[in-house]
Amino acid sequence: MGLISEFKTFINRGNVIDLAVGVIIGGAFATITKSLTDDLIMPVVGYLFGGADFSEYFIRLGDLPADYKGNPQSYADLKAAGVAMFGWGQFLTVMVNFVILAFIIFLLVRAVNRLTAKPEPEAAAPAATPEDIILLREIRDSLQK
Repeated sequence: MGLISEFKTFINRGNVIDLAVGVIIGGAFATITKSLTDDLIMPVVGYLFGGADFSEYFIRLGDLPADYKGNPQSYADLKAAGVAMFGWGQFLTVMVNFVILAFIIFLLVRAVNRLTAKPEPEAAAPAATPEDIILLREIRDSLQK
C-alpha cells in the first residue's frame, strides 16, 4: 500500500473529517465569543470600574523609549513599542472570553447529550417463579398443615 493510498484512507476516516469541521467551526465560534466579550460584556464591566475599555488597565514596568511618540496611557501603543507591561486588564478580558466559551460549550455538549441519550431501560419485571419451586412450596405447605 503506497503512501498516497494510506493518506487517502486516513483522510477519508470520519473522525478526521469531523475534527476538521470542528476546528473550522471552533475558529468561527471563537470570533463570535470574542466579539460578545469585547463589544458587549467588557464595556459594561469597564463602565462599572470607571473606564470604557477594560484592556487599558495595565501597570507599566519598563521605561518609555526615547523615540516613543505614542500615547503613554495606551496599552496597544505601548505594547507595539515593546514596553514591558503587566496587562492585567487584557488578561482579565481573555479569562472572561474563556469562561464564556467554556460555558457555551458546556451547554452545547449538555444539549447534544440529552438529544442522543439512550432511554433508560425500564426495571425488568421479576422473573416468573419456576414450576419446580412452586411444586416444592406446595409440598412444604402441605406438610406443615
